[in-house]
Amino acid sequence: MKRIGLLSDTHCFFDEKVKKFLEDVDEIWHAGDIGDTETFKTISDFKPLKAVYGNIDNSDLRHDLKEYELFDIEGVKVLMIHIGGYPGNYQKVAKELISFYKPNLFISGHSHILKVMFDKKKDLLHINPGAVGKNGFHKVRTAVRFEIDGTEIQKLEVWEAER
Repeated sequence: MKRIGLLSDTHCFFDEKVKKFLEDVDEIWHAGDIGDTETFKTISDFKPLKAVYGNIDNSDLRHDLKEYELFDIEGVKVLMIHIGGYPGNYQKVAKELISFYKPNLFISGHSHILKVMFDKKKDLLHINPGAVGKNGFHKVRTAVRFEIDGTEIQKLEVWEAER
């Protein structure tokens, strides 16, 4: 079993409130727009980190991170990209990657809108954790944590705070 913390759109902001919510996770996944290398280092020093770069991330982060990550964990194939869309409205690159790799779990960020949706056509769970940072149009900061036990994605919890 793995406990996962899921973030997106920190935009250079990772505070103690978020750390408290994530204190019991085994690793953190970040779906892009980290903001800067200092924020990346703060998060990766706190917990093991898997991350992709987002559209605001500078050349230093783009040098160290990929546009998308594909990995297996506990029998679940995960695809993570920053700009991905959601079931019924996938972005072009994400749609192609989903069709080719056939993930069980598709994670994206960018929209600053929390979404958890099952795509019956693609047989995958989509999660966008919203935005945990303070920059953007969102009024509520959000983060997600969940467990993967074998092929089961379970115990999903959402953290919210006023921006």
